[in-house]
Amino acid sequence: MKILYFHQHFSTPKGAAGIRSYAMASKLIENGHQVTMVCGSYHGGETGLKDDFVKGRREGLVDGIRVIEFDLAYSNSSGFLKRSWLFMFFALRSIGLVFSEKYDLVFATTTPLTAGVPGIFARWIKRKPFVFEVRDLWPELPKAMGVIKNPIVLGLMSFLEWASYKSATQLIGLSPGIVDGIAKRGISHNKITMIPNGCDLALFSNPTTPWRPKGVSENDLMAVFTGTHGIANGLDAVLDVALELKQRNIKNIKIVLIGQGKQKAELQQRASSNKLDNVIFHDPVDKEKLACLLASADIGLQILANIPAFYYGTSPNKFFDYIAAGLPVLTNYQGWVADLITDNVCGFAVPADNPSDFADALEGANNSKEQMNEMGENTLKLAKSQFDRDNLSEEFTSYLFKAMG
Repeated sequence: MKILYFHQHFSTPKGAAGIRSYAMASKLIENGHQVTMVCGSYHGGETGLKDDFVKGRREGLVDGIRVIEFDLAYSNSSGFLKRSWLFMFFALRSIGLVFSEKYDLVFATTTPLTAGVPGIFARWIKRKPFVFEVRDLWPELPKAMGVIKNPIVLGLMSFLEWASYKSATQLIGLSPGIVDGIAKRGISHNKITMIPNGCDLALFSNPTTPWRPKGVSENDLMAVFTGTHGIANGLDAVLDVALELKQRNIKNIKIVLIGQGKQKAELQQRASSNKLDNVIFHDPVDKEKLACLLASADIGLQILANIPAFYYGTSPNKFFDYIAAGLPVLTNYQGWVADLITDNVCGFAVPADNPSDFADALEGANNSKEQMNEMGENTLKLAKSQFDRDNLSEEFTSYLFKAMG
């Protein structure tokens, strides 16, 4: 089977972005299929291609995956208009490949929502099976966040969402809320399955050289957040906790924020103004270096802004990285991730917008190494039993065969 796979933000493990598409494509190739991955240039990601762009495009073989990369440099720090233009231009260039490439099935994954555009053309004009993977519900999430308010833009996005869902032969949702959100648009549950993000156990269970950033000693409890520093992540809540810890005169708990994003400069400015020396900012790192960092950490922070649409409508990469590394996890919002943490006794779920309870949880973690060890064992059990990426990739491959009929 030949799969034409669209993921604008594709990255190999050598980048600092999520590697779900790399893992899924690798499993397809392992099972004897051919994959052409179509992507853009994602800041923090690494496609594996090094040659110069020719007419805005370059391609090559990366670990068995044929990669076509468009010269469309995307960054989370870019403004709304620039990001919107990049999304649309990627979709337009992708349509051309639908008519020029040879394939048996089109697979497209969000974000952005415009990833579904080439799939729509493949389904109705080329009459090819189209599988659409939904990582976030758009426009529901940006509307709930207040990021997009223009009713015309929201209406167009809602139509594109509906058209993508209706055009797809089969759909994949990454969380329970996403599956329900797809069904609410009139799609039969028989056409939808949930395949969440997974744990790269081989990578995170075998770190080579554990390390800690400058400013964190071996005796400190190190709480780590890895990911985008954007509006959706609500990292001001972490600085509120840091301030609470400082007011309690607790000096041996350090919060490490690793990543990039539109809010990072503002967060750094606030930390500096409040003299929060218990917060350490660090640039993004590749997956191998991240695994070594998590091996030295004590607890992973799963943080999001307190927006109900997030509760069951996200499948955060960082959570699965944490549990793959056997780290207890602390989350500050309710939903299915909090339920997993609570039900499996593998961390702490604290109320949103409550820095006192958040600080209490970190203090408790710092004062009970035995409990933390038990929670770490539980997280690893959860990772192996429910979220092993290798098993989920096999499930993914089987699901694509179902779409072929």
